[in-house]
Amino acid sequence: MSEANSHPIRRVAVIGAGTIGASWTAWFLSRGLEVVASDPSPGAPDLIRRMVADAWPILQKLGAAADADPARWRFEADPVAAVAGCGFVQESAPERLEVKQPLLRAITAALPPEVVVASSTSGLLASRLSEGCTHPERVVIGHPFNPPHLIPLVEVVGGANASGAAVRTAVEFYRAVGKHPITLNKEVPGHLANRLQAALWREAVHMVAEGVASVADVDAAISEGPGLRWALMGPHTTLHLAGGEGGMPHFMGHLLPAMEGWWKTLGSPEKVAPALQAKLIAGVAEATGGATTQELARRRDAALARLLATRSAG
Repeated sequence: MSEANSHPIRRVAVIGAGTIGASWTAWFLSRGLEVVASDPSPGAPDLIRRMVADAWPILQKLGAAADADPARWRFEADPVAAVAGCGFVQESAPERLEVKQPLLRAITAALPPEVVVASSTSGLLASRLSEGCTHPERVVIGHPFNPPHLIPLVEVVGGANASGAAVRTAVEFYRAVGKHPITLNKEVPGHLANRLQAALWREAVHMVAEGVASVADVDAAISEGPGLRWALMGPHTTLHLAGGEGGMPHFMGHLLPAMEGWWKTLGSPEKVAPALQAKLIAGVAEATGGATTQELARRRDAALARLLATRSAG
């Protein structure tokens, strides 16, 4: 991780402080920023407090900013009051257009035109979210991958309405606070990473439905195989190495035809029937040995921290 954040934005509003918003809060605090959080739930302050406390030891090991303070946040129930004086807004309200649209309209009406508002939405379109907003050109997608306080990726999407300046501001801000932003040139439902994830899971479901392998073995086929490589490089570079000394040109000429043949046999289920849902649920329970989601998340986060530290050292 980088040294203390030197970006001119020093105060961030986190609007919507559920699991994603609380995780964003922990990350921003670890970068030395001040956070103003807002959420309609009366339990939100306690959730933030717990998540920051749980994440802080890991964030310190990964190299928190020298001036980072886990207590440098306050709570405002009113989102309009929360954004006052903030240089950047990270909206993480529930994934429903009927919730996000009026919230974004209220927020943007209270902000100077130069303040960028980024939505954590995992699949909604920026152009729909910004409808009716004051200065809609500064509303962008800033979609993190869960958990935001550990996973570097942030997908930035401007869509039809956002300005190039707003997209650049968001990218520069995320990069300055230690994230790895990528820019999508077009808006599509689900953005990029979730679409890639959905494509893989569609085939994983198909393999279970066809009786090719158990849920546990389908998962192991990724976590004990290509998933390890994907933690280091993406699919295109991975296949570039698969081409040996000839790289991607050799892959295209000699290995691509076989892969194109596999494409023709991939499954394309449109619905996951109730019986198959039950089979997948039972398979996950068996594969995880009855561990709670909290325990699995703890194991995941600890392993992610070790992986990130190793990549940084390398």
